Amino acid sequence: MANETEEKTVVKTPTWKFEWNLNTLVILFGFAGGLVAWGATWERVNANQDSHADSIDRLDKRLTAAEVSLRQLDKHELRISAVEKQAAEAATSMKAVENTLNSLSIDTRVMREILQRIEASQRDGAQLRR
Repeated sequence: MANETEEKTVVKTPTWKFEWNLNTLVILFGFAGGLVAWGATWERVNANQDSHADSIDRLDKRLTAAEVSLRQLDKHELRISAVEKQAAEAATSMKAVENTLNSLSIDTRVMREILQRIEASQRDGAQLRR
């Protein structure tokens, strides 16, 4: 009897059945969608590279022009500061000339007073002799 039960319990080999698993489908579609999105993003990046390169070139030219005008402003600033220094030195020199003229004017006034006194004393002396 043991042999009979052993023969009856023979397991039948399962037949292979093709079935789609939902998780596998979601992963495959997600991977395909990611590839499509990556390709679209890559295409947009490459399409805009030319316009960005043009913008960078334009900004580089503007920066170069700004640097040139900045150098010109620096030159003008140096020239203006030199002119201001010369003007300050000229003003100092004019003050010295003005002080010298004032002292000469005072000396001339004193000499005139001395001459007037000498003339007055000579007149008085001439009148006394007569």
